[in-house]
Formats: sequence, structure tokens, C-alpha cells
Amino acid sequence: MKPNTALPCLSIPLPEGIILDLDGTLIREHEVLEGARRLLARFDGRHVIASNNSSDTAATLALRLARMGLQVAPDRLVLAGEEALRLIAQSHPGAQILLLAAGPLHERARSLGLRPDRRHGDVVLLCRDPGFDYDMLSNAADHLRRGVPFFVANPDLTHPGANSRLVPETGTLLAAVSACAGGVKPSQIIGKPHPHLFRRALALLGLPPHRTAMIGDNPDTDARGARAQGVPTLLIGDHAKAVARDPAGLLAVLGLGLG
Repeated sequence: MKPNTALPCLSIPLPEGIILDLDGTLIREHEVLEGARRLLARFDGRHVIASNNSSDTAATLALRLARMGLQVAPDRLVLAGEEALRLIAQSHPGAQILLLAAGPLHERARSLGLRPDRRHGDVVLLCRDPGFDYDMLSNAADHLRRGVPFFVANPDLTHPGANSRLVPETGTLLAAVSACAGGVKPSQIIGKPHPHLFRRALALLGLPPHRTAMIGDNPDTDARGARAQGVPTLLIGDHAKAVARDPAGLLAVLGLGLG
């Protein structure tokens, strides 16, 4: 007799591979959520983290996670900021780019043949930039009013920090820039719920959507984006649609809580 692979109280089969969100799913800034290490170990070689992170590269994030005790190879990390740079390098090779982002992404842009600058550009890329200020807001808005192509890493307004603290995200900066530029809309938004990160993650897993699951904490980005790609979703957290509060609870729901 074949074992029952249906999830307890759920209507999707046990996934062969998983796409994981990061902030609010595995970590909260410098805090590792209970069960995160065991969840990664249970799906070792069968997981990809697809994150709206636009502060790190895969290399810098892998090091940061390792210091927290989470071993994730850089090639298992699909990040909105880095993916935005890759897309710009493909569509605008060698371009000077007004890059509103933290230092690691400036280095990554140069490695892709782009010319990042904080004052001028033929393309604008907006990421989460902790140094964002009034002058940068004015300069970015001026570029957009001239019709410069406008890429945005992700639409998130915040992400969850330690002790329930909200961390302002790229979407908050987008609201300010767009308002100053007369309501200009981005040429492209790369992060969830838009399809790019999901498609990249599925390609890395080498699995069709129905044999995977998206594990995240946000119904508006993780669940909505995954559903549009035909990927079943398991949400964690304290909202009504969550199946567990944290990765440890999810493992129990999956029947993988022991060992």
C-alpha cells in the first residue's frame, strides 16, 4: 500500500520541492524562527529561497545566513534586487544606471557590466536603500519625469523585523518617488507577487509548479504570486490563512515534525 502523502487537513500533496520566502518565514532580521534549520534540512537540495530582498546579493546573504546558523548556498537564493540588475544588464547592456540601493548591489552592478551612479543614469533602479534621503528623492523624480526607464526591485511597503518591529521597504520609497514624479509607474517590478522570482525558482528546482509548494508569510505577495504560477501555497504566521505559526509548526502539519 502506498503511503498517504496528502497533507493533514490540507488539500495539496506533500511537495517534492519548496520555494521559501525569507523575512517572516525563516528569519526576522537577525532572529532565526523556530524550526527554520530543520525545514531547510528536511528539504536539503530541494529548496530555493525566493525573496524580495533588495539589499543583498546572493553571496552576501549566504554569508549573513551562515552567521545565523542557516546554511544556504548562493545558487539557492533568488533575490529581487540582484534579479533586477540581471534583467537591466540584459535589456540595457553597459548602461549607466541611477541605482538607489545599498553597497553590495553597486558592486554587483559593476560585475554585470553596468555603470552604477547615485546622481545620473539612463535607467533608474529603486531598491531598499537605508541611505535614501530628500535629495535622492528629488533627483530620482526628476529622472522619471524625463521618461527614463524605471525598474523597481519589489513592491513591499515593509518587512517584519525583530520584536514585531516593521522595517520600511522599497514600496514605501516607490510611493514617495511616484508621488513626486506625478504618478509615474514603474516600467517593471521584479519581486513578488510578480512572476519573475517564481519562474526562476521553479527553473532551479527543475520541477513543475504542481510538484512544489510556496512557503511564505504574506498572502498578498507569496500566496497571490504563487497562485498565479500554479504553485500551491502554505502560509505561516498569525493571520487567518496561515496553517502554522512558524516553520516548526509547519513541519508538524507536514507530518515531518520528528527527527
